[in-house]
Amino acid sequence: MNNSSPVGFFDSGIGGVSILQAFKHIMPDESTVYIADTPNCPYGNKRAEEIISLSVANTRELTEKYGCKMIVVACNTATAAAIDYLRAKYSPLPFIGLEPAVKPAVHETRSGVVGVLATAGTFSGRLYRETKAKFGGDTTIIATVADEFVTLAEKIYRGALEEDSPEVIEAVKNRLAPLLAAGADRIVLGCTHFPHLKKAMEVICGDKAKIIDPSFAVARQARRVLRSLSLQAPAGALATHVFIDRAKV
Repeated sequence: MNNSSPVGFFDSGIGGVSILQAFKHIMPDESTVYIADTPNCPYGNKRAEEIISLSVANTRELTEKYGCKMIVVACNTATAAAIDYLRAKYSPLPFIGLEPAVKPAVHETRSGVVGVLATAGTFSGRLYRETKAKFGGDTTIIATVADEFVTLAEKIYRGALEEDSPEVIEAVKNRLAPLLAAGADRIVLGCTHFPHLKKAMEVICGDKAKIIDPSFAVARQARRVLRSLSLQAPAGALATHVFIDRAKV
């Protein structure tokens, strides 16, 4: 492993592409390897032990086959269930995880009500509970499980469904309407699949609420860690990008 080694990303499917694209935008010299573990998608309804096992398998491939110098766990559910285990098992390899962007939502809200959309696995994890306790303050935070958004996002990405189709609009409306009725003016996307439905969400929200997508915040954190460890690729490096979709294997 050296500074020219790639940065690894994995997710249960294509959700983490939102993180990958943001990272490539702000770190164009970095090579990347992305694993979409599509046959096991979604992770959100699996037991923690199974998610850890899948996360280890993804990490093993990224490190042993591709020599990745850092791993971005581009999945909120996998972060919640597995990142502590991964950091202990693969130390000192740096890992970047995700957590719902409660802090900026609480800071920005004017109504005092914030909605969080995520999978059941994310809400049951330590990181969400700690983040909510630390930054929630007096803000009313409404957690909404939207596991079905993962399947919809996969279909949209693969061209099997249009983002403005009646099926998508109806599903998004069903989840957002109660949040808007409760006065939420900030909606946090707590799953990397969910930005693929962002346009539909913005149609439903109109000017009532702002959608908070943490993709660039995660990418910036990855950049900070690479720089702090002096692992960033040389300026002008010829970046290569590998995308592994296990659904096609």
